[in-house]
Amino acid sequence: MKADWVKLITVVGLTLSLSACGVKEFFAEDTYEAPPEPLVEFEMEFEPETRWTEKTGGNENSYGKLRPWLQGELIYTVDENGMVSAFNAETGNRQWREKLKMPVVSGVGGNGSDRVYVGSKDGQLVALDAQSGETLWESTLTSEVLAPPAANQDYVVVRTADGRLNAMNADDGETLWYFQRSVPLLSLRGVSAPKIVDDMVIAGFDNGKLVSLDIADGRVIWEATVAVPRGRTELERLVDIDADPVIIDNTVYAAAFQGDVAAFDLRDGSERWDRELSVETGIDVTPGEAVFLTDSESYVWAIQDGSGDSLWRQTRLLRRGATAPVIAGDYIVVGDFEGYLHWIARSDGRFVARQRIDKSAIRAQPQVRNGLLYALSVDGRLAAVRIP
Repeated sequence: MKADWVKLITVVGLTLSLSACGVKEFFAEDTYEAPPEPLVEFEMEFEPETRWTEKTGGNENSYGKLRPWLQGELIYTVDENGMVSAFNAETGNRQWREKLKMPVVSGVGGNGSDRVYVGSKDGQLVALDAQSGETLWESTLTSEVLAPPAANQDYVVVRTADGRLNAMNADDGETLWYFQRSVPLLSLRGVSAPKIVDDMVIAGFDNGKLVSLDIADGRVIWEATVAVPRGRTELERLVDIDADPVIIDNTVYAAAFQGDVAAFDLRDGSERWDRELSVETGIDVTPGEAVFLTDSESYVWAIQDGSGDSLWRQTRLLRRGATAPVIAGDYIVVGDFEGYLHWIARSDGRFVARQRIDKSAIRAQPQVRNGLLYALSVDGRLAAVRIP
């Protein structure tokens, strides 16, 4: 069995981080308990068509989720050794690659047009020209970058492991302001990526709080609670928001570990609805219809947007390390620890197809655009699959 799913600290499959003098990983002695659910047999309703695959580097020893970034006609990847690559999203042809020579545990971010950004385990942030890969500037932060940067034409916003949200000048990397929340004694290994919308930055923190800040000066606009720490032990009180918030129209959807899935008004942070569910990986949303999520046991759920009522639950991926789901046409797709993509019907949660893109795990949420789904395995296999 893969070592990464059997490392336990009471909670199966979690890597915890200790924050005291900086942030450092620790692991309890390996404990071998209930194995992942075996693959269930079902009648395939279609055969997924892989358009292309490319090798992007190697990430086998990384616990990061190095998800790819789509921008313009290109898809960007980075491996754990800092090799950044750009591929044509339609054909898979490599456009450029740039070796940054720095350890990386999070994916690529970008401003949607001419720049992409990569943060390092050592706290470096690098801005690259999106078309050539040329390094434009570098900046030093206070701690490792555990989530892809968010950016527009004027600002780059980065979360670091020490609980700090940094806003930087997009032209030269100068820090303009920062907002910081203390990190609990124990936290999950990772953070959610911030989101920029209009003149606001939306970010989740390890204390279960979701915060909206003015992008110009870091002023708090509103703060909402997604999870409240409960229990006697530090493990029981983990309430990290590691799932990236999803913002559609005037609604912010957020989820926390050992907390809630909830929807908030974008402008004032008032809660519209919530549902108690423990989520670490992420969510995807069809507004007015459903919120799709993978819970901490790797159950895949559809819950009603507006009420949080259950629509369906797929339980046959238990302990398989399922990724956050992505909406792909009429389907929901998740990856797992053995490199499989599972295609699930949006209507009722049944399995409709399965394909294996690699023998190593898929940890990052797949990405979708223009009729193609992109998935990246931890050993660097990037696959583009046609969505039926």
